[in-house]
Amino acid sequence: MHSSDAQQTGWFMPAEWAPHAATWMVWPHNKALWEAGWQVSLEQVQSDFAGVANAIARFEPVKMVVDPSALQSARVLCGPDVELIPQVVNDSWFRDSGPSFVCHSTLGLAGVSWRFNSWGGKSAHDLDESVARRVLNGLGLDCFGTPLSNEGGAIHVDGDGTLITTESVLLNPNRNPGATKQDIEEVFTRLLGVRKVIWLPGDPDYVTGDMTDGHVDGVCAFAKPGALLLDATRDSSSTYAKVAKENRRALELATDARGRQFELLELFEASEAVDPNAEVFCASYTNFYLANGAVIMPAYGIEADQVAAATLALAFPGREVVPVRINHLAHGGGGVHCITQQQPAWPLKGAKA
Repeated sequence: MHSSDAQQTGWFMPAEWAPHAATWMVWPHNKALWEAGWQVSLEQVQSDFAGVANAIARFEPVKMVVDPSALQSARVLCGPDVELIPQVVNDSWFRDSGPSFVCHSTLGLAGVSWRFNSWGGKSAHDLDESVARRVLNGLGLDCFGTPLSNEGGAIHVDGDGTLITTESVLLNPNRNPGATKQDIEEVFTRLLGVRKVIWLPGDPDYVTGDMTDGHVDGVCAFAKPGALLLDATRDSSSTYAKVAKENRRALELATDARGRQFELLELFEASEAVDPNAEVFCASYTNFYLANGAVIMPAYGIEADQVAAATLALAFPGREVVPVRINHLAHGGGGVHCITQQQPAWPLKGAKA
């Protein structure tokens, strides 16, 4: 289906807690990137990815895109419930390079292929820029293309008309030079069915060194419509403290598509886990993933893991909180949410938090 076909009304992106048909991931294989760039061994990173995949596979099918050169390592580390799908790829952040799945009450399931340019041209993406379309083709699903440069980690939706994103990503000239908020909101309304876009500052001065320029999935996450889990730090002197404060202030002043002010529940970052020698380290517990009946939580082997698990259990009663160690994966600047992408079950049933 061509992008113009998406102008019809009715397409929408379900919230992450809507039932899933599967979770999609990409197996890490770029040895030079991980070992020379981020100073961790590829084998360690693969072990973390496998831990996430195998944890999710307890609750729903996992489909792992694997570069043909890395099939053997994926077979060894991934369990039998993880389906391996050979596809050439550059990198392993499928939340960003993969499709955002959308639904329609009569037309079923489709996907959006954003213009992926590797977070503003920061690394090779000649293969990843087409992986969303290739996955959708393999599923036999329609694909909506768009010239908007975006990544899945740059947006959060509540399935009830609200989308949250950051100015430091989508208004960044390294992605969408000259684009206005109105231009971008029109795309989200048309392709994702949202009625209100909330803009957070993100990381406008790029003080964190985050390759994404300030993805929203490191700032906050919906617990349900009208309620957010908010990334927070106990270190008021850190470079991140001001960033977190400004994003919180924006959320305190915002209302969602139904006019509700947000309930905010803080998730304090895993500051004790941060490797001081790392170029960048994802210490955000907010970068969790919702699987069917579960919360797959980033863990680091520190006492703060238990506090985060209790907070997530409070936010998602009835779901099993499953901590998964990601200390090596975190050196790449991402967490559990960054490497996963949900495929909604169709038709949607019982889409509750």
